[in-house]
Amino acid sequence: MRRSLAFLSGALLIGVLAAPASASAPVSASAADGDGGFTIKDPRITESSGLAASHLHPGIYWTHNDSDDGPYLYAVDSRTGKTVATVTLRGIGSPRDVEAISIGPGNEIYVGDIGDNFGGKWPYVWIYKLPEPKVLKDRTIRATQYVVKYSDGPRDAESLVVHPRTGRVYIIDKKEDGGHLYEGPAELSSSGTNVFKPVAAVDLWATDAAFSPDGKQLAVRGYFGGIAYDWNGGKIKRQGRLDVPLQRQGESVTYTADGSKLLYGSEGTDSTVRAESVPGYKGGGDSKSPSEKGSAEAGTGGGSPLNADYKVGALVLAVGLALVLGIKRLVRRGPR
Repeated sequence: MRRSLAFLSGALLIGVLAAPASASAPVSASAADGDGGFTIKDPRITESSGLAASHLHPGIYWTHNDSDDGPYLYAVDSRTGKTVATVTLRGIGSPRDVEAISIGPGNEIYVGDIGDNFGGKWPYVWIYKLPEPKVLKDRTIRATQYVVKYSDGPRDAESLVVHPRTGRVYIIDKKEDGGHLYEGPAELSSSGTNVFKPVAAVDLWATDAAFSPDGKQLAVRGYFGGIAYDWNGGKIKRQGRLDVPLQRQGESVTYTADGSKLLYGSEGTDSTVRAESVPGYKGGGDSKSPSEKGSAEAGTGGGSPLNADYKVGALVLAVGLALVLGIKRLVRRGPR
């Protein structure tokens, strides 16, 4: 979770000054069923860094904290924002930097302990797999642990996705100038090392990603934007930009269970999960390509309009960065 000084300063200003715009925004009618967004109210969840829609329990979303928490997953009811079950993972080592969660075929939950804030210090990272519980209650579940390495060396990553049809696992590394989609073996091995290889470039400083329920679209988000890709059998093709709300530290994304909306989450206490339309969604898994014209023009069509948070936040960010750079210059120059 290493951040630059400029980024942290800008994010702090956005959090303080852009909050009123978010608070005054009208609440959609669909908010009652959770698909319109919700606020995570569990005081234990202060660094929600991944989000996945339950396959077995409508309206339930699985999340987890970033580092320094433990082997825990939380089932949050989107209708109330309250945690209805806490799962403790057994049979694994001590988690190091858990950054992502995804649910694959057979209702198997995959957890990505793939963060590396030191930019390549860890020679390997881990993936944990466990069955999604059929009954929501506090419990301990044995998980399978997989050792992961990259063919081109260690790296930081915060995005792990599992294809809903094939069950193949993919990771997107996190680089400011864009990263790559890494493909894992057809089947993960718990007895050996699983080598992930780069298969496509991703033009984003990625903080999370998600597959649509039909597996035809890959949504990748960053702090200040997102990209939708046509999956195209793994040979991804850029479709267009996504309407990503500006958040204090946006680090999670998931499709709703029916694939009609994308939910974007953020770290922080009482963090808000924001819902945005999936551009071109027509129901039944049929969706057109998002427009490359971006958020500003999406409101005139099937997409969602540019929200007030983004407008105010973008302005505040520009001012914040200017202030930070100005202060740094003065510090370097010193007294005359």
